[in-house]
Amino acid sequence: MGGNYRITGDKYPRMRRPRRRGRLILVVTTSVVALGLAGWGTLQLIDVFTGGAGKASAADNTTGCPSAKPSAPAKALPKPAKITVNVYNATTRSGLAKKAADELKKRGFTIGKVGNASAAYDKKVSGPGVLLGAPSATNGSFPVLGTQLQGTVSKTDARKTADVDLILGTKFKSFSTPQAAAAALAALAKPAPAPSC
Repeated sequence: MGGNYRITGDKYPRMRRPRRRGRLILVVTTSVVALGLAGWGTLQLIDVFTGGAGKASAADNTTGCPSAKPSAPAKALPKPAKITVNVYNATTRSGLAKKAADELKKRGFTIGKVGNASAAYDKKVSGPGVLLGAPSATNGSFPVLGTQLQGTVSKTDARKTADVDLILGTKFKSFSTPQAAAAALAALAKPAPAPSC
């Protein structure tokens, strides 16, 4: 062959270095892993800021926790009119039990006995008050009456009746405002939130 295609030996054809597939595979794998981690991190952030809403596992059907139980239903609390309150004064202030009983009556409670506290409690209640009743009152009457006076201590005795004693202590100044008591009562009636993981 002649002309421009004659090979004279002073020119060499361009030859590429052989490609290294290992480096290409490493770059592609690293990119895929980085994108996967970025996507997973984004989902975690979304989950944190939305509280995990809409994410349920087949194990519990309500939360993302495999061992969590569904949230508890709303408590059936008695109405104030169904609670009979005996008001006793364990302080040195005269007329305190009568004033407290009148205020509770205005708030819808049924008033039973009113008077001075028994010797076991007279001048021995250092807080705002003590709620005393049957063990069944622990999950019924005590929480409802406790919304009216913050800081009370609940105690049970062997009585068979449903009435509850409110024994006023030396730190008693006044009941919670009706608005604060209503808000506390509404919070008690709400269902308990599901436990977080």
